[in-house]
Amino acid sequence: MTATSDVRAGLGPGRIEVDLGALRHNARVLRATAGTRLIAVVKADGYGHGMLAAARAAKVGGADWLAAATVEEAVVLREAGLEGPILCWLTVPATDLAPAIAAGVDLTAYSAAELDAIAAATPSGAETPRVQLKVDTGLSRGGAPADAWSRLFAHAAEGERAGRWRITGIWSHFACSDEPGHPANDRQERAFRRALTLADEAGLRPELRHLANSAAAVLRPSARFDAVRCGIALYGLDPAPGHTSDIGLVPAMTVRAPLAMVKHLAPGDGVSYGHIWTADRATTVGLVPVGYGDGVPRHASSPGPAASAEVAVDGKRRPIRGRVCMDQFVVDLGGDLPAVGSDVVLFGPPSAGGPTAQDWAEACGTINYEIVTRIGGRMARTYLDSEIADAPGGEAR
Repeated sequence: MTATSDVRAGLGPGRIEVDLGALRHNARVLRATAGTRLIAVVKADGYGHGMLAAARAAKVGGADWLAAATVEEAVVLREAGLEGPILCWLTVPATDLAPAIAAGVDLTAYSAAELDAIAAATPSGAETPRVQLKVDTGLSRGGAPADAWSRLFAHAAEGERAGRWRITGIWSHFACSDEPGHPANDRQERAFRRALTLADEAGLRPELRHLANSAAAVLRPSARFDAVRCGIALYGLDPAPGHTSDIGLVPAMTVRAPLAMVKHLAPGDGVSYGHIWTADRATTVGLVPVGYGDGVPRHASSPGPAASAEVAVDGKRRPIRGRVCMDQFVVDLGGDLPAVGSDVVLFGPPSAGGPTAQDWAEACGTINYEIVTRIGGRMARTYLDSEIADAPGGEAR
């Protein structure tokens, strides 16, 4: 596996390795599985993997669209030279929409007022703004409520005929697609189909109708429509643990740190703040020099809400003991004395020999999305490429 360029210099000893080959592979797998267009979601700095590198890799892997949450993220993508359609959906009244409109970014509107605001923000001489309409089908978050659909679609069609905007898509978002048997999934899909019928009756002919997120892209063929939006699955993590079969996704992130210290403990010795864990036997412990200041969840502390989180020290699983601190945490070495500087894998793909992000999510009582998105802080991020292992190196693609 060949190392390529860093995008963030670290201020501490921890590092995040991102495999661009895995990202490209996952994009290919998801597009083939869904059998339709792929919208690669790269918001929140590419779920912690680096937004620009993730976007480039996804495009090479066959992604047809890119998607970001905010206008600012979308404009950064365009300014970095990424071509093709880009969708964003999260704005507030103070958001300056003009740069996104000028860059040909597809904005999302939830209401007639937002459509009018987009038209008013269009710079002189700019192309007709591209807009997608989001409808709330049951998530009760962003999107037009059902009782406003007819009015929104009528206003959208009228403005499109007048050349004020171009409606490029209609979309919604599942609330429970990671639970395939949940009755909300059927209700939301039926509601989305009703919205599409109303839009058609109003005279709208969008090029893209999309509902499925990662879990639905894999588990719900009826919801794939014209495209699927894949975020967490693009990064190789299971969008519905316990429900999805192995389709060949490869986790793209590995988090490492060097072992900083090894020491002996006697029975009764307490570890870390509050002494929430006390040695019940003579043992050895190791110091890992990263902590919640680097995005390591404090909920990984032992005892935690579930089983103790683990790391791998030179390939052997070791449990965290005591509280995770801002800069460091302690692991039980069980009497072994690995060398200071030994490789510690917090999480990564199974091939890295340690726990996975899903293992950490279960130990911390959260989801794998949060584990990979929050990690970072002072850690350097390095890009590797498993698909060009014999190459001498090069630019992150």
